[in-house]
Amino acid sequence: MNVDAIGGLLCALPSLLIAFLAFVFWIWMLVDCLTKESSTGNDKLVWALVIFFLNGLGALLYFFIRRPARKRELGQ
Repeated sequence: MNVDAIGGLLCALPSLLIAFLAFVFWIWMLVDCLTKESSTGNDKLVWALVIFFLNGLGALLYFFIRRPARKRELGQ
């Protein structure tokens, strides 16, 4: 392998790791929403759509806004 190729790979590695962790967090929040939200009303559907279509931003919104409220209300 070329030294430049190795250097490029090492520079890209942190970005790939961050992207992978963001994807895992997104999946975790989507699964959490779909499995732990109550099925009454449209809350589950709306939050799942927010997480799905807004990707990382939607997952962060769910994590910081809805998830703590759900834990206080339902204990889950």
